[in-house]
Amino acid sequence: MKIAKTISSVRKLVQQARTEGKSVGLVPTMGALHQGHISLIEEAAKKTDFVVVSIFVNPTQFGPKEDFKKYPRPLQNDLKLCRRADADVVFAPSAKEMYPQENLTWVSVKKLSEPLCGRSRPGHFRGVITVCSKLFNIVQPDVAFFGQKDAQQTVVIKQMVADLNIPLKIVVCPTVRQSDGLALSSRNQYLSPRERRDAACLYRSLQKCRQMVADGIKETKRIVAQMRKIITAAASAKIEYIEIVDAKTLQPIKKVDRPTLVALAVRIGQTRLIDNILIDAQK
Repeated sequence: MKIAKTISSVRKLVQQARTEGKSVGLVPTMGALHQGHISLIEEAAKKTDFVVVSIFVNPTQFGPKEDFKKYPRPLQNDLKLCRRADADVVFAPSAKEMYPQENLTWVSVKKLSEPLCGRSRPGHFRGVITVCSKLFNIVQPDVAFFGQKDAQQTVVIKQMVADLNIPLKIVVCPTVRQSDGLALSSRNQYLSPRERRDAACLYRSLQKCRQMVADGIKETKRIVAQMRKIITAAASAKIEYIEIVDAKTLQPIKKVDRPTLVALAVRIGQTRLIDNILIDAQK
């Protein structure tokens, strides 16, 4: 496995793989890797011949009161995990390498970036989409791999790729969960033991939603009310949003009668966690 810290070096490695007729996969990450990330790297290794993992804590997607400075950066451990998962290259640039001067060009996706997490994190998706477009231009992969846990991000990135005619396939892989259903996240390590127990309420509420729909209850107000009860019963939980939306447009719906995204953001103590499930009500 090679480590590239500059744009020119990663491009050279990808170009060499291209001359050997290899297909290229990209797994964009911010490091602090866990089994969810590893599952993306392993999927990339199955579906492409040459896997690039980017590790870059992107400053432009953090708000002024968010956790950019304390965001975990265990690079040496991340490199070990990438090596075990059969990554071919880790691209680990500095902020100066990615943003050598004041950035005057930004990529944004209207409408899809505004609901859900976009309401409380202004500028977040502009930062995400801009850095992803930079990574796509730098690596020029055939396929890029993302996790379903970041559902809104995947919808926004797919739209950007389609709108800008980028010759790239986006693969969204299932959320990896712990035994009690909590979605794996780099931010889980911020939780105290009590908060960690409380955090399981997110997935319990999503399971309740899925069961209600299976039982024929389709009115979203009724479903959200029951989900809210489950979450508010956890002492350290504070709900930011629980929303049931059209899976493509991310607009609220009154009934679960189409492909649906059920998404939530909850603060457990001081830690903001997100989770979601997809429901295909047409099946």
